[in-house]
Amino acid sequence: MKHVSILVPESSVIEAIADPRYLFTAVNQFLQSTGKAALFDVKLVAVKPEVRIENSAFSVHADVLMKEVKKTDLIFIPALSGNIKNAIELNKEMIPWIQQQYNNGAEVASLCLGAFLLASTGLLTGKQCSTHWLFANDFRSMFPDVELVDGSIITEEQGLYSSGGANSYWNLLLYLVEKYTTRDIAILASKFFAIEIDRTSQNAFMMFQGQKEHEDEEIKKAQEFIEDNYSDKITVDTLADKFAIGRRSFERRFKKATNNTVVEYMQRVKIEAAKRSFESSRKNINEVMFDVGYTDTKAFRTIFKKITGLTPIEYRNKYNKQAELEMV
Repeated sequence: MKHVSILVPESSVIEAIADPRYLFTAVNQFLQSTGKAALFDVKLVAVKPEVRIENSAFSVHADVLMKEVKKTDLIFIPALSGNIKNAIELNKEMIPWIQQQYNNGAEVASLCLGAFLLASTGLLTGKQCSTHWLFANDFRSMFPDVELVDGSIITEEQGLYSSGGANSYWNLLLYLVEKYTTRDIAILASKFFAIEIDRTSQNAFMMFQGQKEHEDEEIKKAQEFIEDNYSDKITVDTLADKFAIGRRSFERRFKKATNNTVVEYMQRVKIEAAKRSFESSRKNINEVMFDVGYTDTKAFRTIFKKITGLTPIEYRNKYNKQAELEMV
């Protein structure tokens, strides 16, 4: 029997508590339907008997108090909501327990913004992690010693798991079901819950907003210039000259401030503009490509797929209803 501890933190998201409980309870039923014994002992674990979350809209009753759990096999840290720093402070009593259980052999999985609480334990230092793409900049600022993997849905390192944004955590849940049971059971679970199995990237859902939460004012101006003139052909030398900064110093400062090279930033701004056009206009691929400053079709398609995980045609058909209808 595997002991699964689903934490119930303050300021957590009810779905990220209920969904893993529902899934692993269902997996027990799947196993029993094939004549096998139930595998998971699933418990909701909290610091106090009752936790009110989402402005007291929900009240979660713990199956067991944290101080009573001496040994567990798998810990789930659900997504947090609201002000993340406040949420971490409210749940600081959980941190030493998570550390102790991990050191005693438990595996730990964070769901979406639960990565912030997991990183607060120090267990992720020097390791890879995933979280919601919208909070990537905040995460890097708070935990510079953790390697955040952009766009990833699942990361795993030394018994520590994390998932990408929002419903991406279902893919991590299925991944763990397969690890603890079999591929067949994981596929059955994916069909039962209507979840696409083996999805590995959240890139198609990411909206590039630029990293401007830094103090380098000249680099901010350079970012704004790129964003206002994305259709033009801009070089690194042009930018360095415009802002009177030596090229090597400009590139170094830009990378430090934005976590992107200058070229990467320009590419992501152009592709973000292309995505918006594909979503809302009836322009064809070449028209959009020229609008955002590309003249090489192969280069545009390659960079677009690298950033979004989809080809331009796939992206347009996925997010533009009118484009889809025109193909019928």
